[in-house]
Amino acid sequence: MDLRELKKLLEAFDKSKTNILELETEEFRIYLDKTAPSAAATVAPQASAPQQITSVENAPVVQKVEAKPECEVEGDLITSPMVGTFYQAPSPDSPPYVKVGDKVKKGQTLCIIEAMKIMNELEAEFDCEILEVLVEDGQPVEFDTPLFRVKRLS
Repeated sequence: MDLRELKKLLEAFDKSKTNILELETEEFRIYLDKTAPSAAATVAPQASAPQQITSVENAPVVQKVEAKPECEVEGDLITSPMVGTFYQAPSPDSPPYVKVGDKVKKGQTLCIIEAMKIMNELEAEFDCEILEVLVEDGQPVEFDTPLFRVKRLS
């Protein structure tokens, strides 16, 4: 990949709604993350890289951040069963179905995932306590996107 192709790739990534891009070829590997707090871009040449990338103007600055094992967060994840838009409440002026600290019973509505103008209520599959809401209201979600971190209750 030459410098022009790399610049086009970075511009397209910067304009897209995608937050993470990882690309690996025989020549190089690049990992971009818009959500990373700071630092430098990670471009790692492979063993026999015939080209050298010198600089990229106006490239987003990113850093790959990996969690350390001792920093593991406890709890189970409740993920999106479909692609759609996440809503915490039935309407903009209503309170959210659940918030951090709430104890939820099996079958209780957690949120709505709108897909193709159909409002799909996501219900708890087990009794739990909400530890963290991982997405913002109105945010698009993909299949298996983590929505809530919860603690199972017996």
